[in-house]
Amino acid sequence: MSAFIVLGSQWGDEGKGKMTDYLAKDVDVVVRFQGGNNAGHTVRVGDKEYKLHIIPSGILYKDKVNVIGNGVVLDPEALFQEIDYLEKAGVDIQPDNLMISDRAQLIMPYHKILDGIKERSRGKKDIGTTGKGIGPCYTDKMERSGIRVCDLINQDVFKENLKENLKIKNDIITKVYGENALDFDSIYDQYIEYRKKLAPYVKDISVEVYNSIKSNKKVLFEGAQGTLLDIDYGTYPYVTSSSTIAGGVCIGAGIGPTLITGAIGVAKAYTTRVGKGPFPTELFDDTGGWIRKSGREYGVTTGRARRCGWLDLVILKTSSRVSGLTNFAITKIDTLGGLEKVKVCTGYKFNGKIIDYVPASLQDLAKCEPVYEEFDGWDKDIENAKTYDELPENAKIYLNKIEEFTNTKISIVSVGPGREQTINLNNM
Repeated sequence: MSAFIVLGSQWGDEGKGKMTDYLAKDVDVVVRFQGGNNAGHTVRVGDKEYKLHIIPSGILYKDKVNVIGNGVVLDPEALFQEIDYLEKAGVDIQPDNLMISDRAQLIMPYHKILDGIKERSRGKKDIGTTGKGIGPCYTDKMERSGIRVCDLINQDVFKENLKENLKIKNDIITKVYGENALDFDSIYDQYIEYRKKLAPYVKDISVEVYNSIKSNKKVLFEGAQGTLLDIDYGTYPYVTSSSTIAGGVCIGAGIGPTLITGAIGVAKAYTTRVGKGPFPTELFDDTGGWIRKSGREYGVTTGRARRCGWLDLVILKTSSRVSGLTNFAITKIDTLGGLEKVKVCTGYKFNGKIIDYVPASLQDLAKCEPVYEEFDGWDKDIENAKTYDELPENAKIYLNKIEEFTNTKISIVSVGPGREQTINLNNM
């Protein structure tokens, strides 16, 4: 595949960072196409662990070009903190290996303030935002009042846009919520400093990515979050503010759908979720706690304990359908090793019927009861398995069920966090 997508097939935290890092060794360009620094990708290289939030995972290779697309909302403060963190870890970052779209929207201080205020005002109906200003920034984008990277580069345009925006935002902050107004001069001066540092990285990435594909370079599009957090197809309103499915690539990277040759959905061998919202296969017993402990299920960005449950094949089937997945990459199958029995959800019991899709209504999904199929577990330590044949027979039966139910072949199986703990079935 010359231009392919790697995206999450559940509620995020599936292991996309590791998969992107693993696949990036064979590509030339890695493109992040949506989201912001609310995402968290963990990549382990040897005995080193890297936690990335905004910069594409391909940055850990010296010869890859990494692109932050126009579909991303960019917090300059978070970006330069991450660059500093990576450089201290020995990762070289220069304008020749990192590009930033001139059309990307900028997260401003008032976005973060409003994010926190609005979340607190929801009380018990909060949606679990990370408080990083992602939603308010996307709101401004859709209201056509946002400030883009190209606006910051033009100092006069930035000054005028900031004045207009801050007047409106301060009215909301002070008159609606009774909080203190933000100071124009301090924000302006801060962002003009960011401007100096950002400028060398800024490009028209639609042109850059298109030219890369047309010159037969391999391009990987790296998604953040997951299908069930998509603004349209996720468990709304407990979703993110961007399109996390394959269709988001065209908008967020500025290329046409005919240029994309494949889409790999990353999924854990079980299911997790952070924050509120329906979760049909959630486990509240000791098994759920065991999976959380064994899988180290705590958020990279928030540190919050993840809710854990059995693998939901209805979700994977939905993900395959809405993104046109060509392959699955299954992660953390090693985590399930040691359980006597494992289960997968093959349908939902809803209003007396069995359905195999995720209802749009949050209330309907909350009423769905999972229909399970049970399998014998495996007690063999599989972290050192190098080939598919080395996996326990019961693990292979489990994987076969995923392929059969979703009608999507598995191309990669991860048996641990390291690059080397990856089995490639060579069927992409």
